[in-house]
Amino acid sequence: MRFAMPRREFAVLFAVLLTVAAGNTALQTVLPAIARVIHIPDMLVAIIFSFSALLWTFSAPYWARQSDIRGRRRLMEVGIIGFGVSMLGCGIVIFAGLKGLLVPVATFALFASLRSLFGIFGSASNPAAQAYVAARTSEGERTNALSSLSSAFGLGTIIGPAVAPLFIIGAVGLAGPLFAFATIAVLVLLAVRRWLPDDDPTHFPGVIGAAADATAVPGRAHGAPASEPTVSGGATGASLQAASAGRAPRLSWRDPRILPFMIFGFCSGSIQAATGQALGFLVIDTLGGSALDSQQEIAIIFMGGACATLLVQWGLIPLFRMTPPLLMRWGTFIAALGTIGIALAPDFHALVVAYALASMGYGFARPGFTAGASLAVGRAEQGGVAGAVTSINGSCFVFAPAVGIGLYQLGAMLPYLLGGAALVLLFVYASRSRPLNAEPHPHDE
Repeated sequence: MRFAMPRREFAVLFAVLLTVAAGNTALQTVLPAIARVIHIPDMLVAIIFSFSALLWTFSAPYWARQSDIRGRRRLMEVGIIGFGVSMLGCGIVIFAGLKGLLVPVATFALFASLRSLFGIFGSASNPAAQAYVAARTSEGERTNALSSLSSAFGLGTIIGPAVAPLFIIGAVGLAGPLFAFATIAVLVLLAVRRWLPDDDPTHFPGVIGAAADATAVPGRAHGAPASEPTVSGGATGASLQAASAGRAPRLSWRDPRILPFMIFGFCSGSIQAATGQALGFLVIDTLGGSALDSQQEIAIIFMGGACATLLVQWGLIPLFRMTPPLLMRWGTFIAALGTIGIALAPDFHALVVAYALASMGYGFARPGFTAGASLAVGRAEQGGVAGAVTSINGSCFVFAPAVGIGLYQLGAMLPYLLGGAALVLLFVYASRSRPLNAEPHPHDE
């Protein structure tokens, strides 16, 4: 039995995830300039994002479970309200700090508190939207529908940096992008309430899972937590696997079948997070001009990296049909070249190319470790391995940003030289590790 989802409903779900991803990445591109203008230390900026990522990592699985209990639409509303309130509050605090109405310490404390609302509540949108799609599509339709939905995060990482400078206008200045996305969140919330049918199981018992399965098993179609959206690019596919596979027992990242892939994923993700966090400050400090003048360059660099990532994941990987071992080896090699290139870049254009090259490498490597881990276990454990991958992805953004900023304060090129060297070692590990190069074998279905 097939259940075609109305296009308008899907468009609303797409808009929810696109808005969250674009708003988050827009904030990431303007915050280095904000920190320099208000005189907030670089390390505190890293702590803000690390704390938010930590909260996201712990709250996302909770919201994924709650979407089965309280209904998908309600959880999407929770996510978009959390995102909008966080953006509005942060915008007000930043505006007050820019105008000298708050001292830097108070600005940091209030901003971190309001940003935490995004980490706690913003993570509710993704699993709820996935589950909403999964519950209204047949098994044959579900993978394509979820793949299309997950592309919203990838598009958001392009749109966010691209539009952020457009909102730096008038009296609001650098706080403009935050106010703009708070307004967009209100519009998206209204669209959710207007065009998405209510699926609260307390109002409509048995509705959850009914569309996904003719037997109407409650909770059959569920959503998976995703990592906090960043300027590094799109999702790796872990959430798509989990949402498609149905519930399964938890699978520890220490399971020997997937441990080598988890090590690779954590190392590559941590290097990416550390070097990416310091890039905005590098642009401001090395290209000259004020923090505000550098905003356009920062946006272009991050947008170029996001485009390179999506080019790989949407174009090159399907075209060449590379295996996970090839993806991991080529990915780390290309990322190493790009990361070292950032340290050696003599001008802005070279920096754009180097960051795009590094992002292209991660675009190969990260899906490689995700697919490799998936192929290492059977179908019944796909939900479990997706949860383990998601956990690893989230953990990369807890401490690595602070490490990257710490290294940057010791030397502007240090994160990129050490990051490039670490990627070379990771390339050697990917080349010599037997589990990472083993051919997939059939599993019991």
